[in-house]
Amino acid sequence: MHFKHAPAIWAKFPTLVPGLLLIEGVRPDADITPRLEPLCAHARTRLAGKNESELPEVQAWRRAFSQMGLKPTQYRSAAEALLRRFRKDDTLPTLHPLVDLCNAVSLAYALPVAVIDLAQVAGFIQVRHADGDETYLAFSGETEHPEPGEIIFADAERQVHARRWTFRQSRRSTVSTATRRALIVSEGLHATARTDVAALLDTLDTELRAVGYSPLRRALLTAEAPRWVSDRAG
Repeated sequence: MHFKHAPAIWAKFPTLVPGLLLIEGVRPDADITPRLEPLCAHARTRLAGKNESELPEVQAWRRAFSQMGLKPTQYRSAAEALLRRFRKDDTLPTLHPLVDLCNAVSLAYALPVAVIDLAQVAGFIQVRHADGDETYLAFSGETEHPEPGEIIFADAERQVHARRWTFRQSRRSTVSTATRRALIVSEGLHATARTDVAALLDTLDTELRAVGYSPLRRALLTAEAPRWVSDRAG
């Protein structure tokens, strides 16, 4: 199992900083409730008196979406969409302890955080431009094909695990009660992304261990070292 960004992604987005965290021991009964409020409180502080679109982390993703030919107000990064919902409702959806905790960390850092069930991934994940014949399982249950040139998370069987980069994950590899091993991915594009993504991984590691999960390996990728390899097959 490996994860990497295609060279064309690095060439077009040279400020990209991807952070990865491999986790085992995922279970659906972890008590994460006490861990959420401090993270949410930090997000409230950052949003006080401003819109999420004013945050530098969100602005960088808006610029990236514009570069991809997408309207930033129509297609929002996962972090912006989550912050927008939180600003309006002051609460997070309850889905799965691991996902809920990652969502809270995403709020606190204003960065997208994807959680991928590795049992549903064939061979590898590459972030690349789509050919257009890949398959994506929507949450509605319908099968879609990405637009040619769209940035996707694709595996060895040409299954798409995220469309429009950080816009929306696939139903195929979302975390469920059966998930035991997952890959957490966060990416930043703003000026202090290397420091902030590293801090996000530190926070995730601490919070995951506090509720009994088992973070195994972490990495910050670069254009010079763009490939992460797991210790064993997924």
